[in-house]
Amino acid sequence: MSLLARLAPHLPYVRRYARALTGDQATGDNYVRVALEALAAGELQLSSEMTPRVALYQVFHAIWSTSGAQLEDASGGEIGRNDASNRLLRIAPRSRQAFLLTALEGFTASEAAQILSAPVSEVERLLASAQAEIDAELATDVLIIEDEAIISADIESLVRDLGHNVSGTATTHEEAVEAVKQHRPGLVLADIQLADGSSGIDAVKDILKQFDVPVIFITAFPERLLTGERPEPTFLITKPFQPETVKAAISQALFFHPSRQKEAA
Repeated sequence: MSLLARLAPHLPYVRRYARALTGDQATGDNYVRVALEALAAGELQLSSEMTPRVALYQVFHAIWSTSGAQLEDASGGEIGRNDASNRLLRIAPRSRQAFLLTALEGFTASEAAQILSAPVSEVERLLASAQAEIDAELATDVLIIEDEAIISADIESLVRDLGHNVSGTATTHEEAVEAVKQHRPGLVLADIQLADGSSGIDAVKDILKQFDVPVIFITAFPERLLTGERPEPTFLITKPFQPETVKAAISQALFFHPSRQKEAA
């Protein structure tokens, strides 16, 4: 199989990553182009010990880390960048890389460590640093829709640990709709099956009719949302959940949601 054939499925994604990393499409594409040229010329090689996708990102980073940012597009500036891009560029470069590789590209910490040629422990430290910066900047009010008191209390604690405020809790569809009338949240964390037999899915639908807000479903019944019959949620966490999984999802939902970017602009 030719080099191009091996890499073709992954090129749109490494371009997406390069754009997010640099904050500019032309600049990102320049880095990707130079990485491909280096591969074609034999100046760099894909590691046979990695999957083609991981190896491609590693080569991209070899170019990125040794160029001294000499490939920056002449247009420069922040024109055309959205608020998420500008926030990303305020994060220290190494932490930004680790965050994007895991949050945007879906690599594990181990794969990100291979790409960055770093120990896994360093990647985990970089991720914690990036999350702390993001959480401090995007602190918001959170509505929790959950009918189990112990789980609701656990989620409240996680939310507050990240520096957010719990603006309300609800155990039924009706309570959830009433809660947003009293105080508009910046994020909703919702269960599916509620106390009186009502649906958290329906509650979220009614909330989203009023305004756009990022939503994370935390449920023991993920199959009810993953049917393929309707648009499926971006953030879906299965119970029992790991605290770090919930924290990471909150950071990602707030960081990348379009309505949050508009409000911060």
